[in-house]
Amino acid sequence: MNQQAMCATIDDNVKFSQAFLWRVCAIAAMGGLLFGYDLLVIGGAKPFYEAYFGIHDNPWVQGWVMSSAIIGCLIGVLLAGTLADRFGRKKLLFLAAIMFTATAVGMALSNCLTTFCTFRIVGGMGIGLASALSPMFIAEISPRQYRGRFVSFNQLTIVIGILAAQIVNLMIANYIAPLFVSADTVASPAAEIAASWNGRYGWRCMFGAGVFPAIVFLCLLFYVPESPRWLVKNGKSSKARSILALIGGDNYADDEIRAIEQTISSDEQGRVRFSELLDRRMFPVLALGIFLAVFQQWCGINVIFYYAEEVFRSAGYEISGLMFNIVITGIINLVFTFVAIATVDRWGRRPLMLIGAGGLALIYAILGYCYFIGMTGPIMLILVLCVLACFSMTLGPMVWVVLAEIFPNRIRGAAMSVAVASLWIANFVLAQTFPILNKGLGTYGIFWIYGGICAVSFVIIFLKLPETKGKSLEEIEAIFFKKPTHH
Repeated sequence: MNQQAMCATIDDNVKFSQAFLWRVCAIAAMGGLLFGYDLLVIGGAKPFYEAYFGIHDNPWVQGWVMSSAIIGCLIGVLLAGTLADRFGRKKLLFLAAIMFTATAVGMALSNCLTTFCTFRIVGGMGIGLASALSPMFIAEISPRQYRGRFVSFNQLTIVIGILAAQIVNLMIANYIAPLFVSADTVASPAAEIAASWNGRYGWRCMFGAGVFPAIVFLCLLFYVPESPRWLVKNGKSSKARSILALIGGDNYADDEIRAIEQTISSDEQGRVRFSELLDRRMFPVLALGIFLAVFQQWCGINVIFYYAEEVFRSAGYEISGLMFNIVITGIINLVFTFVAIATVDRWGRRPLMLIGAGGLALIYAILGYCYFIGMTGPIMLILVLCVLACFSMTLGPMVWVVLAEIFPNRIRGAAMSVAVASLWIANFVLAQTFPILNKGLGTYGIFWIYGGICAVSFVIIFLKLPETKGKSLEEIEAIFFKKPTHH
């Protein structure tokens, strides 16, 4: 492969090493893959572990098992905020990889519900670390021209992890289990499911399969450098310069070091200042980050992943067809994430966010009406897939891109942790309340609520979110804090 194939020319002076960037960002984004797998593998295993633990008729306990990982996510995010600005991004990604590995083994071997939930919380801690650190690291190491694409790639790996979990669940439940049992036990009463191969071993294999990508992630992290912006913040500019030179050459490295140092005064190096999050100048950008994080969850998309069984059952599908439908949702999610990667650095973040909020509001209005009149069958599946397509090319990746961009260099880890913690709190509320709200309001009522949230969010995004496409992290900081730029 010649040098021109390895590098992309951005202007007359800078050539970026695409090979180096893709390798480093792909490894860091494996945290996203395990995030997606660990969070969503539970959806396909749900009928089997619920029968095994005897909680199939207890919605409160079902909600707790589903949302317990989110408690772990909050702990992981707080760890990221407390430690990422002090010890660096790479060390905490190692910790996340260890947690993912322990979770896969622990959940596969669990024989009581307490142990099962404990390891689910540990897995949630790994998810929380990865959800804050992977996009942050990628944003900090990527050139401005490619940053949207590379941070969106992290969302792509989340989607790949989700699809991998769905395919593993389908293969184990529908193709491996029949090798051990002669009858279809999926649609049987709970006692028979618990006694089946899937009820005894299948769900364990679904969780245990996550150990393989977790170990790969752990090993590959040895080949990832530390974030150059973190290195500069902690007085290690020479190490940062060597990394930036690998990305774009000596002149690029010198320019970036100067730009980073201009946003970090000498007395701030090595310090983690959570008190600055309370500064009135910081409040608008922090509030915007929290709003976008909460909106990404309360737009309702994760209900389709967490409670696919209930959503499709309400649409008239039998349990035997649910696994296949769930895999279809994962494929749509994957395909339209590629659309986001192709458009984020051309169309910009703000237009895609507006398309997502407005599009979901419209689709939810139609979907709720169809549930209200009792419509069933393929049209309902198509509408659910439209929801996923709209989310996957807009709000799914764009929120992570914007969160990784808008906070100042000196407190990015702390501010990112607050925003992502808000995301997981919103996720917890969503997961814990859906079974109860679905029973009280009906599926149509819930989707209308989500549609209303999307409509209000469209207005707020239109009024408050600036465009960040093509700007360095330092230039974005200048937009929010009204500082002069030096580029």
